[in-house]
Amino acid sequence: MTDIKDICKKAFEEKFNCAPEYYSYAPGRVNIIGEHTDYNGGFVLPCAIRYGTVMFAKQNGTDKIRVLALDMNNDYDEFAIAPVIEKHDTKLWSNYLRGVTYQLAAKHEGKLKGLDIVIKGDVPAGAGLSSSASLEVCFGNLLNNVFSLNESLMNIALIGQSAEAYIGMKCGIMDQAISANGVCDHAVRIDCKSYDLTKVSVPSDLVILIINSNIKHQLVGSEYNDRRESCEKAAKILGVEYLRDATMPMLLAAKDKMDDVTFRRARHVITEDERVLEASKAFEAGDLANLSKLMYQSHESMRDDFEITVKQTDALVEIVKTALGPGKEAVRQTGGGFGGCVVAVVKPEDVQSVKNAINAQYKAVSGIDATIFETKACDGATFKKL
Repeated sequence: MTDIKDICKKAFEEKFNCAPEYYSYAPGRVNIIGEHTDYNGGFVLPCAIRYGTVMFAKQNGTDKIRVLALDMNNDYDEFAIAPVIEKHDTKLWSNYLRGVTYQLAAKHEGKLKGLDIVIKGDVPAGAGLSSSASLEVCFGNLLNNVFSLNESLMNIALIGQSAEAYIGMKCGIMDQAISANGVCDHAVRIDCKSYDLTKVSVPSDLVILIINSNIKHQLVGSEYNDRRESCEKAAKILGVEYLRDATMPMLLAAKDKMDDVTFRRARHVITEDERVLEASKAFEAGDLANLSKLMYQSHESMRDDFEITVKQTDALVEIVKTALGPGKEAVRQTGGGFGGCVVAVVKPEDVQSVKNAINAQYKAVSGIDATIFETKACDGATFKKL
């Protein structure tokens, strides 16, 4: 991260001909288990990772946010702070910032002032590691601290979630919540109904591997919203507010009242919530065998019931599963789906064999190489006045 900090700070000084006053950072995340359960009021078990978004900023004495995005080919945008801020026609990255700004401006009338900002990140875009949530939380926490808005980190996360809805993505709270509230050396189990956070220690003898299929997913306007609608339909049939409140006996009793697709979507969510709770116990106990069983079951459920995997991520999971062997195959697709990354939890001595297997086999399936990252569980959002 030092590299992106140095690059970002230097770019700020060159763009705005002055030194920055503020520094903000928020990480991306990887979800160990609990996919598409967050917007169903359920449980998820993510951790913050060592890749994220950096911002350097200075007040500019105007009513405008002026921002340079280094990772968007040095794209630049500016917009006035107002209770209503229109979306930009072509700059998707700026719309995340616009969405956060208009909500905070409406809630804290007159408190926000103009800022000059330079942004740089190292979360791979389109990899399912929450580059957008990292951006939203980094920016929201910047505004929160610079202008003394006194919002909690969870409120900043909720504002980021609403910014996603502003651009057309009805996502759950997981990505923003863990970016804001990550804890070093811990996954965090998030109750997405109550917003309770429970630290789950990651055993020191386990490594988290993130394998990017390099099949980019784009969830805005995609099948993601269709999956959410199916879940809402199932919840209505079952007479519950969220699928988190349903049980498998309830679902089986109502099977003849719903089509097969709706039934399978609901089955994934209900069983996935159970897996998250069991996986939390397995992590705390250092029980890799049980964690392996639960993570692979999660992948099968995403593949067969929720239908959000693709052949490349399925292939990666099978390559890693075979390389690790029985009782150690803690691997699954992670993220919203339709591409992106696979996550594996492995012993340090197995890391190289997994890398060797991927490098030897994946390109034959996909025509491209995978990118492999090692990470530990990291802290969430930070802010500093320089």
